[in-house]
Parts: sequence; C-alpha cells; structure tokens
Amino acid sequence: MGTVRDRNPENQPTIKDPDRGSCSSEGIKCHSSSPRFDPLFQVRQTLRIHWYRSPIDSQTLRRLSQRSDLQGFLQAGGHLGLFVLSGLLVHQCWASEAWSLFLVTLFLHGTITSFFSGIAPHELGHGTVFQTKWLNRLFLYPFSLIGWFDPFAYNVSHTYHHRYTLHAEGDGEVLLPLHPMAGKGFLLQMLTLNLLTERTRTFGKGGLLPALSATLHLALGKIDRLQHPSHQWLVALREDQAEEFRKSMWFARVTLLFHGTVLMIAGWTGQWVWPLILTTAVFSANGWAYLIGMTQHCGLRDNVADFRKCVRSIRLDPFSEFLYWRMNYHTEHHMYAGVPCYRLKSLSRELEADLPERKTLVGAWQEMLEVWRRQQKDPDYQYDVPLPHASPGSFSASEDPLASSIGDLAPEALRVSGERSSTP
Repeated sequence: MGTVRDRNPENQPTIKDPDRGSCSSEGIKCHSSSPRFDPLFQVRQTLRIHWYRSPIDSQTLRRLSQRSDLQGFLQAGGHLGLFVLSGLLVHQCWASEAWSLFLVTLFLHGTITSFFSGIAPHELGHGTVFQTKWLNRLFLYPFSLIGWFDPFAYNVSHTYHHRYTLHAEGDGEVLLPLHPMAGKGFLLQMLTLNLLTERTRTFGKGGLLPALSATLHLALGKIDRLQHPSHQWLVALREDQAEEFRKSMWFARVTLLFHGTVLMIAGWTGQWVWPLILTTAVFSANGWAYLIGMTQHCGLRDNVADFRKCVRSIRLDPFSEFLYWRMNYHTEHHMYAGVPCYRLKSLSRELEADLPERKTLVGAWQEMLEVWRRQQKDPDYQYDVPLPHASPGSFSASEDPLASSIGDLAPEALRVSGERSSTP
C-alpha cells in the first residue's frame, strides 16, 4: 500500500524527445527542443499516493488548524517590521558615513530579507496565516515583490509538490539528489552579495543576475531553450495552468517596474542606498537562509509514501524559527499542511512519539554531506531514515478533510475534494 501509478522503471519523469517547436497561450511562449515531463493532467489521473500521516485526534487537529489574524499579524507584520527597522538602520549608517556599522547593518538587513523569497510567500500562499482570507494576499504581494519571487507559478508547482512530494512524475519542484554545496566560492557569495549563483532548484532565486534574467524573460512571456530539469518543470507547469502563468507574466512586469523605479529615484536623488535596502537586499547575506532551507529534503529518499522518510525537521533557535516561519517543522507541515505555521510546534508535540528525532542544523548538514559523499561512489544510494519503534505499520486513513488539506494553495483549476480549505 502506498503509491498507485503508471511510470517508467527508472523512477524518473517520463521524457519525450520529439521537437517541441513552440507553444503559445496568450503571451506565454515556450521555445525548447529539450526533453519534457509528461502532461500534468495525465499525472493527475494516473498517480495516486496514499500518504502515511502520524495519527492525531480529529478534534486536536481541528483546534490546531484554527487560523488567527492576531498571530498572523505578529508573524507577517513582525517580519516586515524587522525589514523596515533594519533598512532604516542601514540608511542611518550610510547617511552618517559610519561604514563599519553600515556593513554590519547591511548584513543583518540582508539576512532578514533573504527569508522573503520562498519562505514568507510559501506560507502566505497556503492561505493559513490569517483567518481573514484577503489578508493573506495583501501580505503575499509585498513579500514577493521585494523577494523577486513569483507567487503564481509557485502556488501551482507547490500544489503538485504537496500532493506528490519527491515523486518525480508529479513533483519537479524538488528533484533528488540535491547537492549540499559548501564550496568556498559559493559560500563567499552566500555571505556577501549573491551575484552569479545559478538557480539549481526550481524556485531557488539564484543570484542577482540569473534572477534578473529570469524575471525579464517572464515579463516578455518567454521561456528560453531549457536544459535543466527544473526548467523543464516550469514548461510543464505553464502548459498545465496557462492562466496562472499569465498572472506570473504581469507580476514580473510589476516587479521590474517597482525595482526600476527604485533605481531611478536613487539616481535622481543620489540616495544609492535605497537599491541596497529594497532591490538587492534579498541577494545579500543569503547564507543563513540557504543553510536552513537546504535541509528540507536534501539527502533523503524519493518515491516513498511516508513523509518521515522524504522530509526533514530540524531544531532551531527561536529567532531563526521566526524568520523561517517555523518551516523547520517541515515533516509536520507536509503531513498536515492546513495547520498554520505558528501552530506547528504544538503539532510537533502531538506527533512526537511517531516522528524521527529532530536534528540540529549542524547534525542535518553532517547527514546531508555524508549522503552526498556516498552518492558520488554509489549513485543509487539513498538514506533510509530510521523510524520510531512505536511507529504503526500501516497507513492512516483519516476521513477528516483537514488531514489532507493544503489550505488555499491550489489554484481553482487544481482544487480537488478534500483539499479545499475550510476554517474549522
């Protein structure tokens, strides 16, 4: 019991080689002769994964799934508040020519802003942060704008990621093996200005120049010739949900307009500190966000129907948990994605006896690097996470729709029974 699917034996996305020519749908143009994923509407029909979820009382789950505008404001407003405060400190140090403090505050500001891209929009995209639904969207867009992040394409991809986590036919968002990069040149960019690193993961923004190039192409409604599987995944998503990608195209244009305006105002006033605060901050001091975010799936197993073997939770200090929107409880989030981020710690306590022990960040990286070293010698090797002895041997089959809820993440065309969000 676990996964029902029609798939190729190599456990890879089904690849087709014929020339793809071009595809166009009201402004979205695709040009690529590279291999492609199977049409995702076929995947939705053939791939069924019966996920194991650690048992939890239905009433407890409903209580933990309650959303709160107050808690939402503390999380989203608090993160934005830190961004504004650190940005003002950067400006003050620049204006007073306190250059040593300027570099320190710029590093702090970059660290805070690094979590704008893919972290804050992730949880707001699920629509579980605020009880008042429109508040989730209200906060989603400024985080995405400053983070150079496409929330529309991401929500489509992330819907598939939650349904088919690390099953390559239906989840091109994370494709194993992931390389836990720790080279000196790479880490130097992570600790200073991330200018040139490539987008090795589908929604990893990469460095400033690759992110700018990707945003320009999207604003023009184009996709270049694409070779990396993550790019092929974007092509498949565009073909599957063209309407969402038209929204992506317009959001890319707004993003370029916003940051272009910042640059023009800086040139007009001579206040060149503003681009550092608003435009390039998300590419500055990315190290902490990278070290934390890489632990989610790296070094684990694909093609299993148990989140405990393909998702990793880690222990963090309270401030890092706040910046990370509690996504260090990542296994718990995948099991019960309708639970708001500020209740994941409580959820973790409820499931604790059935979950692997959470590692520290250092312990997780040691594990990831060891797995990567073994995979260089044995490409088929995957780490099999040991499970608690008390773990039940069968899959849970809760009839409560909250168990499989992914909040309001899925676009209307991808919503299915049991995944529609309902506030308990």
